[in-house]
Amino acid sequence: QLQASGGGLVQSGGSLRVSCAASGGTFGPYAMGWFRQAPGKERDLVAAINWGGGSTYYADSVKGRFTISRDNPKNTLYLQMNSLKPEDTAVYYCAADFQYRAITTAQASYWGQGTQVTVSS
Repeated sequence: QLQASGGGLVQSGGSLRVSCAASGGTFGPYAMGWFRQAPGKERDLVAAINWGGGSTYYADSVKGRFTISRDNPKNTLYLQMNSLKPEDTAVYYCAADFQYRAITTAQASYWGQGTQVTVSS
């Protein structure tokens, strides 16, 4: 089970960190990712990370602003979001799968509930 948390309301230019805690089973060796879905839009991949943390992917829209990381002993995934923009407003979801490719192609086996991130202008 994946539980996302840490969303909220922040002003444009601000920072926020969302977390995803895994419970009820082993955390590894899962690849994981963050997706987001804005109202009326499709759910898009924001960032992905492999089990060891040595391989990451970022959508062009967040490169240089967002950082994905994981703490495997704590079974937790993070997304540090800096220089937030109003267009980052969305529900953010975490996902996990044994295959990294399943994350990058949005075909992950496990999904958490979303956490709302709202960036005001």
